[in-house]
Amino acid sequence: MRSFLARSSAWVRSTRPADPEAAAVLAARWAALPEHVKTAAQLLGRRFAGCEGTHGVFPACDFACKPCYHSADANKVPVDEAHTIAEVTRQMAYLRARRGPAQYAQLIGGEVTLLSPEAHAAALRVMRDHGRMPMSMTHGDFDYDYLRRLAVRPDGARRFRNVAFAAHIDSTMRGRSGAAHPTSEADLRAHRAAFCAMFARLRREHRVRAHLAHNMTVTADNLEQIPELIRVSHALGFRMFSFQPAAYVGNERRWTEGYRAMSDHDVWEQIEQGAGTRLPYRAIEVGDIRCNRTVWGLYVGDHYVPFLDDRDRADLAFRDAFFDALPGSLLFAPRAQQVARVVRSVVRRPRVVPLALSWIRRFVHRAGGVRAFRHGVHPVTFVMHNFMDARDVAPAWALLQDGSMSDEPRIRATQERLQACSYHMAHPESDELVPACVQHSVLDPLENRDLVTLLAPPTRRRRTPTA
Repeated sequence: MRSFLARSSAWVRSTRPADPEAAAVLAARWAALPEHVKTAAQLLGRRFAGCEGTHGVFPACDFACKPCYHSADANKVPVDEAHTIAEVTRQMAYLRARRGPAQYAQLIGGEVTLLSPEAHAAALRVMRDHGRMPMSMTHGDFDYDYLRRLAVRPDGARRFRNVAFAAHIDSTMRGRSGAAHPTSEADLRAHRAAFCAMFARLRREHRVRAHLAHNMTVTADNLEQIPELIRVSHALGFRMFSFQPAAYVGNERRWTEGYRAMSDHDVWEQIEQGAGTRLPYRAIEVGDIRCNRTVWGLYVGDHYVPFLDDRDRADLAFRDAFFDALPGSLLFAPRAQQVARVVRSVVRRPRVVPLALSWIRRFVHRAGGVRAFRHGVHPVTFVMHNFMDARDVAPAWALLQDGSMSDEPRIRATQERLQACSYHMAHPESDELVPACVQHSVLDPLENRDLVTLLAPPTRRRRTPTA
């Protein structure tokens, strides 16, 4: 009887609408946000604490892209798998302690597939063991054998039930097999299709599911190619299309003029043309909208339908009720536990039910009616991440470290965006969570210079002079 009561009590605790640790992390995140992003639409501090990424774990890459956000010394750092696993472990342990359980994290550095499949898998396992949902960041130029060895053990057993990859594929990249110097995004259509086909095969042969994202650097040269890229690629299997306007960050030798000749609105307008509809990025916000614009939705056949319309008061009322009723995070929880959490949340906030039913009716109408769903559905998220220039980030960060806000409008805006950053790296040695723009603009050059010496073969290491 005691055993039954103990199990029942544990089940009740595990199905609470919000995990107490996660709730405390979210409350702290919300409190730390600047006032200008504390809107009803804000996701940070309410549904999740923000995304995370690794740094200094494998800085080298075998491509030569223009632009390249890695520092000039990144490709001098040898790939050292023991270092990679040790650093991933150290950083994930810190993130788990600071950010709690169930967060999204990117395994990022240079090119992740320069690691052996086994080391890559070991790094993903470390991240999962620390309560992270990892995504591997890659240029996508690897073969099916590599993917199979990553996801499946030599005895044929699955290492993972699912994997997540973000492939950066665009015409600014140099070195891709079969397209070393692409002149347009159309040159890479077959490569995008082949990338997705590998994961479809993995699912057929080994029952390993995949969440795939497509990343693209946007310059004045490929800006107007965005609509066609979306139209021909949205059905390939990508669940996200992420666009990053080029910034003056990283290796200066790979910069060209004209990155700032286009605005955020210019890029978003092209994304909307590709999606074939207005993309209402004010319905749900992630940090500062000067940094991120995000829209979730479904392709119903070839018709893209955003989940929420930021001009529809009924949609916004449903959003507010949803944020109020449902738990902050369901990541990693078993399906039965997820369902129980949702049920308990809805019982406490029954108002969400009629609002949800009303939203479903509106969404189906926007999609073209029930019959339209016979053509199939595919969830896709559109994102624009607007990175900042290193010349602005360095002084802005230095002032923030001193507790000061600049009077210069451009630097102050940079500081505000850094304070609202949704993507951080862990620095256990200084007990800091550092915004990604700071990592790439300020810290990467120093880290990579140190790693060149630390990881170089013994015969190449510099000797410390003796007195």
